[in-house]
Amino acid sequence: MTNKLGVVMMLLGFSVVGFSSCSDDDEPQPIREGIEKAELTLTEISGEAVYPHGDHFHGLNGGVEGEKVVIAFNEEGIATKNGHLHLEADAVYKIELKAWNYEGREVQNSFIENKTIADSYKAFLIGGDFKLNPDSETEEGAIFQPREQTYADESAVDGKYETTGILSYFIVGHENEGSTKEVSYVLRKLNEGVKAQIERTDWNREDYKTAFPGENVLELKFEIHAEHGHDH
Repeated sequence: MTNKLGVVMMLLGFSVVGFSSCSDDDEPQPIREGIEKAELTLTEISGEAVYPHGDHFHGLNGGVEGEKVVIAFNEEGIATKNGHLHLEADAVYKIELKAWNYEGREVQNSFIENKTIADSYKAFLIGGDFKLNPDSETEEGAIFQPREQTYADESAVDGKYETTGILSYFIVGHENEGSTKEVSYVLRKLNEGVKAQIERTDWNREDYKTAFPGENVLELKFEIHAEHGHDH
């Protein structure tokens, strides 16, 4: 019996040591909260009524869905499929996040389960040094607009300060054509009261970590190359 107990303790000891060594990495895992893999699906949205205006879009509810591309990411947030995108500069894209835990269950809606939970989360698109649309004299800059209209419990999302970005819309804009831009879709868990301070133009801020205290839940890295688009 003593031998059996010793074996059990020894096994337990090994498992604890193994777990500790994994968690002591110098580089923290960018995907947390038990997420094994993630996807971003970009769908082109078109229609006469769809156009960028300032820090947001008009006419999205009447838009028609076109081509889709799915970027797949591993547990470290590195793209394993379609990590280098060629996007039309003047096209509007719907971006939808999906994420799976280690049991294979989709968990993206857990971040927007209801208003109370969603108040802790906000998505950003960091990097790329984009010229933002509000700074463009010709409305040809970039917009990233989180735009859920309901929480997962089907209650209504009330305005821009409540949106999270599990569903969002994006345009590169002609003023950002040319070079390849390295970006990260970031889902951040914010300290209490921080989300209500985030404006639509804050999505690309280099200082977002200090401006909006909290910790990143997801950092999904990929590249965007903007091409001329429809009207050039």
